Amino acid sequence: MALLETGETVADFKLMDQEENEHSLSDLCEKLTLLYFYPRAMTPGCTTQACIIRDSSAEISKRGLTVIGISCDAPAKLKKFKEKEHLDFMLLSDPDHKVCSYFGVWGKKKMAGREYEGIYRSSFIIDKGRILASFPKVSPKTHLTEIFNWLDANPLSEH
Repeated sequence: MALLETGETVADFKLMDQEENEHSLSDLCEKLTLLYFYPRAMTPGCTTQACIIRDSSAEISKRGLTVIGISCDAPAKLKKFKEKEHLDFMLLSDPDHKVCSYFGVWGKKKMAGREYEGIYRSSFIIDKGRILASFPKVSPKTHLTEIFNWLDANPLSEH
């Protein structure tokens, strides 16, 4: 499935957070949201990305963004990740990768000569349930800079 594009509306999925509370994705994305997909909690790249987001919480808040991370990890692993890294944003579990597939961030990957299916590290800026921007295959280290640059170049009053 192709990456969701600007202007598309987020479908309603229910996912569990790190505390095993169920959330409606469409409800969570009614306000300005950075929805980011990452391959696996507690791996080096995912930890780098999450900690950069955590360390930028003042700037994120100033811009009115709510951050939500999604991976295929179980809620218990997400809870451990959130506690270990002191993350101040919600993590959602997509164990059957239905939401990842819907957003177009699930597919074939290669590492060390091995082919497997997994999450492409990607992000979306969503407001009022509508995708304002998509960022496919981002880098853990530069991901948030890309988001801030896009927000600077696209004042939200235009949307």
